[in-house]
Amino acid sequence: MAATQLRLSELKRKTTFDLAPDAPTRKAIADRLGILGVKKLTFKGALLPTGKADWTLDGRLGATVVQACVVTLDPVTTRIDEDTTRRYLAEMPDINDAPDSEMPEDDTAEDMPEILDLAMVMEEALALALPPWPRAPGVEPVEIAVTEPGQTPLSDEDVKPFAALKSLQEKLKGNDPGDA
Repeated sequence: MAATQLRLSELKRKTTFDLAPDAPTRKAIADRLGILGVKKLTFKGALLPTGKADWTLDGRLGATVVQACVVTLDPVTTRIDEDTTRRYLAEMPDINDAPDSEMPEDDTAEDMPEILDLAMVMEEALALALPPWPRAPGVEPVEIAVTEPGQTPLSDEDVKPFAALKSLQEKLKGNDPGDA
């Protein structure tokens, strides 16, 4: 079992952790996440017993990542500092599988794994914290319009919910019944 893997059933009290992957491990993480690089990465915190059999992980993720700008593909460096909480439950609450049921508000609860891999929790937390649309400084969003040849592409105005209503309102203003 790796040093980052813990068997929760064998833990008896609060357990602290402090992960700081080396350069080859950070490179492997960057490759798996599809980003240009991970310059720094730390994950510190504690596993705390909750109730008779449950555990809570409270951690702090710190990272400096490099991603490609979504417009220019230039490297964009971002600093991430984020708290992470996971609750590992021996018995998950019953969730209704009906199609119209809502997602539970508590998105930190998970089934208790036999072995908890802190490195995997760190990588998942990093993946969730990455900026989804990194932009180089000064780069504005790009508007792309694609359509069949000879057709007018839809604009942002065309797809807004009230654009058609506004157009109808303007047509009605120009169609005065007294003009007939």
